[in-house]
Amino acid sequence: MSTDTRAERVTHSLVRDVALPGGTGTMALITMDNGLDHTKPSTLGPEGMAELTTALEGLKERAAAGEIVAVAVTGKPYFLAAGADLTQVAAVTTHDDARELGRNGHRAYTLLGELGVPTFAFVNGLALGGGFELALNCTYRTVASDAGALALPETGLGLIPGWGGAYLVPRLIGIEKAVDVILTRPAANKPFKPAEVLELGLVDALFGSADYLEQSIAWAESVLRGDVIVERRELDSPEVWDAVVHATRQRLDAVVADSRPAPGRALDLIAAARTATQADAFAAEDEALADLIMTDEMRSSVYAFQAVSQGKRPTGAPDKSLAKPVTRVGIVGAGLMAAQIAMLFAQRLGVPVVMRDLDQERVDKGLQHVRGTVEKLTASGRMSADAGAKILASVHGTTDIQDFASCDFVIEAVTEVMGLKKKVFAELEGIISPDAILATNTSALSITEMAADLQHPERVVGIHFFNPVAQMPLVEIIKAEKTSDEALATGFAVAKKLRKTAVGCLDRPGFVVNRLLVLLLGKIAEAVEGGTPVEVADRALRPLGLPMPPFQLLDLVGPAVGLHVLTSLREDLGERIPQSPGLEKLVEDGTRLSLKPAAKGLPAHVDPEIQSAFAATPGTGLDEAGVLDSVLTALTVEIGHMLDEKVIETPTQIDLCMILGAGWGFHLGGITPYLDRTGYSEKVLGRRLLPDGVANVPQG
Repeated sequence: MSTDTRAERVTHSLVRDVALPGGTGTMALITMDNGLDHTKPSTLGPEGMAELTTALEGLKERAAAGEIVAVAVTGKPYFLAAGADLTQVAAVTTHDDARELGRNGHRAYTLLGELGVPTFAFVNGLALGGGFELALNCTYRTVASDAGALALPETGLGLIPGWGGAYLVPRLIGIEKAVDVILTRPAANKPFKPAEVLELGLVDALFGSADYLEQSIAWAESVLRGDVIVERRELDSPEVWDAVVHATRQRLDAVVADSRPAPGRALDLIAAARTATQADAFAAEDEALADLIMTDEMRSSVYAFQAVSQGKRPTGAPDKSLAKPVTRVGIVGAGLMAAQIAMLFAQRLGVPVVMRDLDQERVDKGLQHVRGTVEKLTASGRMSADAGAKILASVHGTTDIQDFASCDFVIEAVTEVMGLKKKVFAELEGIISPDAILATNTSALSITEMAADLQHPERVVGIHFFNPVAQMPLVEIIKAEKTSDEALATGFAVAKKLRKTAVGCLDRPGFVVNRLLVLLLGKIAEAVEGGTPVEVADRALRPLGLPMPPFQLLDLVGPAVGLHVLTSLREDLGERIPQSPGLEKLVEDGTRLSLKPAAKGLPAHVDPEIQSAFAATPGTGLDEAGVLDSVLTALTVEIGHMLDEKVIETPTQIDLCMILGAGWGFHLGGITPYLDRTGYSEKVLGRRLLPDGVANVPQG
């Protein structure tokens, strides 16, 4: 994968006059349009921004001449603008050029407040980053009820809202809500919906999509006439402002630490926004943006963004025409994972689903989980009552394995015991049709061995979901030794219908995510086995800025599950995979490994009491840097083996798996960009994993 340095796809500023229906005068309406169809959002590059500046300068002259009474900005169907063109941003090679990107945006957007007439943003569709800041710089804003994602995602991409957002948002909606918009939501990759931005106060009115533009124009005329008064809130007091900034800084120190600079720089700008002039605030945004553009974290973020976008078209998938139709799904097991899978299949595929377990009590428990999930979704308004009723009508439970006879796709989700899984497959083969697909949700066991005794092992494919199934976007599609192209293609097709990102890999221990993630956890446990205090080991990975500390992650995965995968990996891969008697004892005793977090959103630190499960004397092991070095070295070695073994085709696919399956931040680019920029890939493997400049500031 290489950084896209294509020519800018210019978003044009198309101006037309609109006679206001009430006779108030003429409004100049700018439509942002890149000339492509509705699947290609408009983005803002240097040429497009220059064109917008020229258009606004012309309108300023017309306003002074009395030709127009207002200016409005909207977008082509479904989009206002998706922000800055990140491929252009990532191609910048000097700090001066980076600074100029910020200045270009401010130059254009500042004009929106200097035209001499009110300005309106009609947010008719998706508006992200600089696209949403275009609206924020206008005097008034409306939004369509069906508009797509609305957000300032920059801090999640290694940047800051650099075209006015860091200054305008806290002054518009208050400091506390601004922290959510600029820092919290981007960290969770959770954009806002139209009703939410209206409630926050980021827009002033919401209208239905059928005649959105007409309603917005009529509303704008009401504002111009004074029939509608839009009130703005007063600034928060200095005491409130300072208190929120202080609390947020403490939270960033706990969660982000020094792993990436963007959140801290954004908070600095937010902190200063109360007293700064607009000119000074925009100049500070220019400097912060320039500094961040020239960081490896930002380049890794763009690389990760591109990897996730391109991941919607899976690498190495067979011709989709080979996929078999799926009209009825069977799920072996009715435990938590099986019930989550059943819910997803019923919701997204819209086909009958049958769960089977050994006794009615287990079946009823699985069905109750589906029912409870549907009830929560319908009660919260996230699912209609009709949609919920259809799901409940389509999911059935049974204790009779013969009920799978009419299924053309059956996935097993039983306990991770090879003998049990082989027995399940053997029973199924005598019941289902010869061309039905058999899938397994195993997280670590050999699918080749699982299928070895079947008459038709070619029909078996791995489809590994991650917990929680509904939220985790990744599915690993695993090709066993004899998996046919038809079975593999069906796996990819099912994943697409489930709206998951599918990554194909070969049947090797742990596949991709678990092979690396459980190895990481094993090296942490190994350090404690060697005398490293558990608190030191728990803090050692803070420079990575991972979603949670290792012992909290192990609690989330389940210590027993983590130990099972670790043991399986060691059996197959040998002594480079650690063993941990201490972890075995903790699992045997059912001990929770981490304490409750001090507050929601803060990391859960390790319980120091678990130190007693490990035999070594604390203090005789590694320090934090030593533990981190041990982990990164082991990960680099394993990635080298995975690529040599052709488990996966490219380093970018490994990164995609770690981002979507393990929650690793965009600032890391997954794992391989971090190993490159910290020198581990060259030190351990003798080579970079990615070409210079793909996910870092070029060194040449």
